[in-house]
Amino acid sequence: MFKPLFALLVLILPLFGANVLQEAIDAAPSGSILKLPAGVYKGNLVINKPLTIIGKEAGVVIDGENKGTVIKIKSSFVTLKNLKIINSGDRHENIDAAITISDASQCEVSECIIDACLFGIDMQMVRNSIIANNTITSKDFELGLKGDGLRLWYSNDNIIKQNKLIHSRDMVVWYSHGNIIEENIGEHCRYSLHFMYAGKNIVRNNKYQYNSVGIFFMYSKDTIATGNFVKSSLGATGMGIGLKEVSSFTIKDNTILYCAQGMYIDRSSFEPDTNNSIENNKILYNSEGIRFHSLSESNVIKYNKIMGNIEDVVNDGRSSKTYNNDIAQNYWDNYEGFDKDGDNIGDTPHKVYQYADQLWVYNPDVKFFYGSPVISLLNFLAKLAPFTKPLFLFEDKKPIVKIEG
Repeated sequence: MFKPLFALLVLILPLFGANVLQEAIDAAPSGSILKLPAGVYKGNLVINKPLTIIGKEAGVVIDGENKGTVIKIKSSFVTLKNLKIINSGDRHENIDAAITISDASQCEVSECIIDACLFGIDMQMVRNSIIANNTITSKDFELGLKGDGLRLWYSNDNIIKQNKLIHSRDMVVWYSHGNIIEENIGEHCRYSLHFMYAGKNIVRNNKYQYNSVGIFFMYSKDTIATGNFVKSSLGATGMGIGLKEVSSFTIKDNTILYCAQGMYIDRSSFEPDTNNSIENNKILYNSEGIRFHSLSESNVIKYNKIMGNIEDVVNDGRSSKTYNNDIAQNYWDNYEGFDKDGDNIGDTPHKVYQYADQLWVYNPDVKFFYGSPVISLLNFLAKLAPFTKPLFLFEDKKPIVKIEG
């Protein structure tokens, strides 16, 4: 949909010898379509003109032979489709990748399989392009030594849709604005989606599970995250959705479950006179439903279902001022009030305190025993007969009593 109309060139290429595919690329008129039959083609390709390369059948493999980047795109109006791209180099300082796209627009990479490449698709200053229906797996290194499966750097107004990142490191969106990231899957990665200094992006209907972190937003603003499913973020601090120094965000209709920390909120909202809207989310069966860190005010937290968590809300620093957030009309499964008038709003507020006896909040060594019978007994006794005055976190003045529908 992005490329202009050009002549069709169908090449039947030999499957051995010199880099015949690079020779065909160099010889093809601008705007040509190269349709490749099944076979293995040598990589380290450079495309510097409008061009389409399509695998016309299964089994079209482009092999980088473990050297450098397999395909470098240095032109607008380039399409790669139905290819298997394997064996990039392994040098992080060179960002050895399956595909690098730089200073281009109106490009498309779709229906490709990327395997055993350090980085997957690296986009640098790319605009108005589509990355869709690709499966990306990194080299078989330790997680921190893998490259990023998908990397947007100063890249704006792109569509990233229905890709699978499996056993990669991160998907990063840095200094990149106006992108739509939807219906992707991330599994067994570190950060399945990591934003930094990015704005006006839409993140919707993605599924992230078995990663260290689901979605983490840093130093960003004006972004919408809706309909995402984040499950089983791994490790003692495994995080579902994190907000660090972000402003004017909408976090809505997401499901977060089986994580160590469901939502993590750090110095957000960050800019003065802004709010983050956290509404209609399901925060279920996490160790901690919501963790506040540092000063975090002016968040609107409404209409969420907060259920089955060991601790619904944790404040790990007494400066967080959680009571300065607008928290109302959430469902809390541990609400102990009544609804005598039957309007599904509790007759009394749901007040949340943090007891000083909960040593695990401030001492990471104690957290090894978190959830054990001993700690559970101490927490029960602290609530029954607190030794010190508990810290008031917040109150939901209109808690929802039961879930309807």
